[in-house]
Amino acid sequence: MYEEGVPCLWMRGGTSKGAYFLADDLPKDPTERNLLLLRIMGSPDPRQIDGIGGADPLTSKVAVISSSSREDADVDYLFLQVFVDQALVSDAQGCGNILAAVGPAAIERGLIDVVDDVTPVRIHMVNSGEIAVAQVSTPSGRVTYKGATEIAGVPGSHAAVPLLFMNTAGSMCGALLPTGRAADIIDGVEVTLIDNGMPCVIMRASDLGLSGTETREELEANTAVKERIEAIRLKAGPLMNLGDVAAASVPKMTLVSEPIAGGTINTRSFIPHRVHASVGVLAAVTVATATRLPGSPAAQWAKPSADGRYLIEHPSGSMEVFLDITSGGEVKGAGTIRTARKLFEGRTFPI
Repeated sequence: MYEEGVPCLWMRGGTSKGAYFLADDLPKDPTERNLLLLRIMGSPDPRQIDGIGGADPLTSKVAVISSSSREDADVDYLFLQVFVDQALVSDAQGCGNILAAVGPAAIERGLIDVVDDVTPVRIHMVNSGEIAVAQVSTPSGRVTYKGATEIAGVPGSHAAVPLLFMNTAGSMCGALLPTGRAADIIDGVEVTLIDNGMPCVIMRASDLGLSGTETREELEANTAVKERIEAIRLKAGPLMNLGDVAAASVPKMTLVSEPIAGGTINTRSFIPHRVHASVGVLAAVTVATATRLPGSPAAQWAKPSADGRYLIEHPSGSMEVFLDITSGGEVKGAGTIRTARKLFEGRTFPI
């Protein structure tokens, strides 16, 4: 059936990259779709040698886009995490980095008409049901990826893609704090169970015998710490209304420590078993939100923000996020600036 290949855009979004497909080009049945995507990406195989995946969770991602049936959105975006070494495709979470290229991809594939030098694209994030608005640079009637914006973890500079998120609290857990508390204890470790767009378990690195400045490679090699973190994650799942998370990609596990480069807080993220080279967009929003909660491990070192800007440090630099806070202290919206780039357009051949 796919001897002629499947139309595909391969794009970088933020600090991730993946395959962007039109929904009409994939099977409608989720099981058939997932089997096809496993063949396309080359999973399960640690090298993904027989597919287009990059042998890393950050480069084994898929965006499925289509015109939206919702009046408040232009595009539907379904994020799928294709596991590298397991025959598993998960829709249990969204991805704010891959989101950064959804607006450009929608314009490239003719789903959205250019309206000016900057084209707003309202994106329905199918995984969570929330809406994000991306501002895409479109001078001369087409997408441009050239610009002066730099983001940590990506070489060079590119056109900015501002993203605004609304009503993300409790996107998957049903509440910002699913237990109703800013701090809980799991296996003797104080944690914040929180979801402001991404379910996260936030812990002090020091409570796990770490400084929080370890490299990705050092954390990957620390089997004892990884096993302890996974044990906490499995117990956190039901507490966060996520059920059994043994085979799920959420919640994300985030270690926090004192900022080391003038930021708000320093992080190391497990996604959930590999260590993130940077930090996910919605995870950064969630961490920033946690810094505002008295009693949360994230509030210990965080420097208060007077203008709603939070600089979340990570292994390859930092990410700035913005929180829109009501006079009563409620977070009603969040944003960040990402970049994106089209890497190739063509057909991928699963057989």
